Amino acid sequence: MFVVVFLCLAVPALAQKASLGVFGLWGAFAEKDRCYAISEPQRTARNNPRGAFASISWWPGRDANGQVYFRLSQAKRPGSAVLLRIDARTFQLAGGASNAWAPDALADADILATIRTGVEMTIESRSERGLLIRDSYALRGAATAIDAAAIGCARRR
Repeated sequence: MFVVVFLCLAVPALAQKASLGVFGLWGAFAEKDRCYAISEPQRTARNNPRGAFASISWWPGRDANGQVYFRLSQAKRPGSAVLLRIDARTFQLAGGASNAWAPDALADADILATIRTGVEMTIESRSERGLLIRDSYALRGAATAIDAAAIGCARRR
Protein backbone atom coordinates (compact mmCIF):
# COMPACT_ATOMS: atom_id res chain seq x y z
CA MET A 1 0.00 0.00 0.00
CA PHE A 2 2.80 2.43 0.92
CA VAL A 3 4.50 1.84 -2.44
CA VAL A 4 1.30 2.64 -4.36
CA VAL A 5 0.80 5.88 -2.41
CA PHE A 6 4.47 6.83 -2.92
CA LEU A 7 4.24 6.20 -6.68
CA CYS A 8 1.03 8.24 -6.96
CA LEU A 9 2.76 11.16 -5.27
CA ALA A 10 5.90 10.81 -7.42
CA VAL A 11 4.13 10.85 -10.83
CA PRO A 12 3.27 14.59 -10.78
CA ALA A 13 6.87 15.38 -9.79
CA LEU A 14 8.14 13.50 -12.85
CA ALA A 15 5.94 15.67 -15.11
CA GLN A 16 7.39 18.94 -13.79
CA LYS A 17 10.33 20.83 -15.20
CA ALA A 18 13.85 19.88 -14.25
CA SER A 19 16.55 22.48 -13.76
CA LEU A 20 19.54 22.11 -16.05
CA GLY A 21 21.32 24.95 -14.25
CA VAL A 22 21.40 28.66 -13.58
CA PHE A 23 24.08 30.58 -15.44
CA GLY A 24 24.46 34.25 -14.57
CA LEU A 25 21.04 35.78 -15.14
CA TRP A 26 19.72 32.91 -17.28
CA GLY A 27 18.35 29.50 -16.36
CA ALA A 28 17.98 26.31 -18.39
CA PHE A 29 15.16 23.81 -17.89
CA ALA A 30 13.85 20.56 -19.36
CA GLU A 31 10.22 19.49 -19.48
CA LYS A 32 8.54 16.43 -20.96
CA ASP A 33 8.53 17.70 -24.55
CA ARG A 34 10.91 20.68 -24.60
CA CYS A 35 14.01 22.31 -23.16
CA TYR A 36 14.62 26.03 -22.88
CA ALA A 37 16.85 28.85 -21.67
CA ILE A 38 14.98 31.70 -19.98
CA SER A 39 15.50 35.05 -18.27
CA GLU A 40 13.44 37.88 -16.83
CA PRO A 41 14.10 41.48 -17.87
CA GLN A 42 16.37 43.55 -15.66
CA ARG A 43 14.35 46.66 -16.45
CA THR A 44 10.74 47.09 -17.57
CA ALA A 45 8.38 50.02 -17.71
CA ARG A 46 6.35 48.71 -14.75
CA ASN A 47 8.35 46.21 -12.70
CA ASN A 48 7.26 43.21 -14.80
CA PRO A 49 3.60 42.92 -13.69
CA ARG A 50 2.75 40.56 -16.57
CA GLY A 51 5.64 38.17 -15.98
CA ALA A 52 7.77 39.27 -18.96
CA PHE A 53 10.52 36.91 -20.09
CA ALA A 54 12.79 35.95 -22.97
CA SER A 55 13.25 32.30 -23.89
CA ILE A 56 14.97 30.10 -26.44
CA SER A 57 13.36 26.66 -26.84
CA TRP A 58 14.09 23.24 -28.33
CA TRP A 59 11.17 20.94 -29.20
CA PRO A 60 12.64 17.54 -30.22
CA GLY A 61 9.26 16.06 -31.17
CA ARG A 62 8.57 18.97 -33.53
CA ASP A 63 12.11 19.18 -34.94
CA ALA A 64 12.19 22.84 -33.83
CA ASN A 65 15.49 24.09 -32.46
CA GLY A 66 16.51 27.43 -31.00
CA GLN A 67 13.14 29.19 -31.23
CA VAL A 68 13.21 32.71 -29.76
CA TYR A 69 10.12 33.88 -27.85
CA PHE A 70 9.33 36.93 -25.70
CA ARG A 71 6.47 37.78 -23.39
CA LEU A 72 6.26 41.57 -23.17
CA SER A 73 5.75 43.41 -19.89
CA GLN A 74 2.66 45.09 -21.40
CA ALA A 75 0.21 44.27 -24.16
CA LYS A 76 1.27 45.94 -27.39
CA ARG A 77 -0.88 48.09 -29.61
CA PRO A 78 -2.29 46.15 -32.62
CA GLY A 79 -0.15 46.85 -35.68
CA SER A 80 2.74 48.25 -33.65
CA ALA A 81 6.19 46.98 -34.64
CA VAL A 82 8.24 44.96 -32.14
CA LEU A 83 11.96 45.68 -32.32
CA LEU A 84 14.68 43.60 -30.70
CA ARG A 85 18.04 45.30 -30.15
CA ILE A 86 21.09 43.29 -29.20
CA ASP A 87 23.99 45.67 -28.74
CA ALA A 88 24.25 47.42 -32.16
CA ARG A 89 21.97 45.03 -34.13
CA THR A 90 18.22 45.45 -34.59
CA PHE A 91 15.69 42.76 -35.58
CA GLN A 92 12.00 43.15 -36.33
CA LEU A 93 9.89 40.49 -34.62
CA ALA A 94 6.42 39.13 -35.30
CA GLY A 95 3.95 39.38 -32.48
CA GLY A 96 0.50 39.80 -31.10
CA ALA A 97 -0.96 40.99 -27.80
CA SER A 98 1.84 40.43 -25.24
CA ASN A 99 3.95 38.01 -27.29
CA ALA A 100 6.75 38.33 -29.83
CA TRP A 101 8.86 35.84 -31.77
CA ALA A 102 11.23 35.60 -34.71
CA PRO A 103 9.39 35.58 -38.06
CA ASP A 104 11.14 32.42 -39.32
CA ALA A 105 13.84 29.84 -38.56
CA LEU A 106 16.55 31.87 -40.30
CA ALA A 107 15.80 34.89 -38.08
CA ASP A 108 15.79 32.57 -35.02
CA ALA A 109 19.32 31.41 -35.92
CA ASP A 110 20.56 34.96 -36.54
CA ILE A 111 19.10 36.25 -33.25
CA LEU A 112 20.47 33.24 -31.35
CA ALA A 113 24.00 33.82 -32.73
CA THR A 114 23.79 37.51 -31.78
CA ILE A 115 22.56 36.72 -28.26
CA ARG A 116 25.54 34.41 -27.76
CA THR A 117 28.02 37.25 -28.25
CA GLY A 118 25.92 40.14 -26.95
CA VAL A 119 26.01 42.10 -23.72
CA GLU A 120 22.52 43.61 -23.53
CA MET A 121 19.21 42.97 -25.27
CA THR A 122 16.18 45.28 -25.38
CA ILE A 123 12.76 44.63 -26.84
CA GLU A 124 10.57 47.63 -27.68
CA SER A 125 7.06 48.29 -28.94
CA ARG A 126 4.12 50.60 -28.22
CA SER A 127 1.50 49.75 -25.61
CA GLU A 128 -2.24 49.78 -26.24
CA ARG A 129 -2.22 53.34 -24.86
CA GLY A 130 0.63 54.37 -27.18
CA LEU A 131 3.33 54.45 -24.50
CA LEU A 132 6.77 52.94 -25.06
CA ILE A 133 7.28 49.35 -23.91
CA ARG A 134 10.97 48.68 -23.25
CA ASP A 135 12.12 45.45 -21.58
CA SER A 136 15.90 45.13 -21.12
CA TYR A 137 17.85 41.93 -20.51
CA ALA A 138 21.44 41.37 -19.49
CA LEU A 139 22.95 38.55 -21.54
CA ARG A 140 25.47 37.37 -18.95
CA GLY A 141 25.09 33.59 -18.81
CA ALA A 142 22.80 33.39 -21.86
CA ALA A 143 25.21 31.41 -24.08
CA THR A 144 25.84 28.78 -21.38
CA ALA A 145 22.11 28.45 -20.59
CA ILE A 146 21.37 28.09 -24.32
CA ASP A 147 23.99 25.33 -24.59
CA ALA A 148 22.60 23.55 -21.51
CA ALA A 149 19.07 23.59 -22.97
CA ALA A 150 20.27 22.34 -26.36
CA ILE A 151 22.25 19.52 -24.78
CA GLY A 152 19.38 18.68 -22.43
CA CYS A 153 17.08 18.05 -25.39
CA ALA A 154 19.76 16.31 -27.48
CA ARG A 155 19.97 13.69 -24.74
CA ARG A 156 16.20 13.08 -24.97
CA ARG A 157 16.19 12.05 -28.62
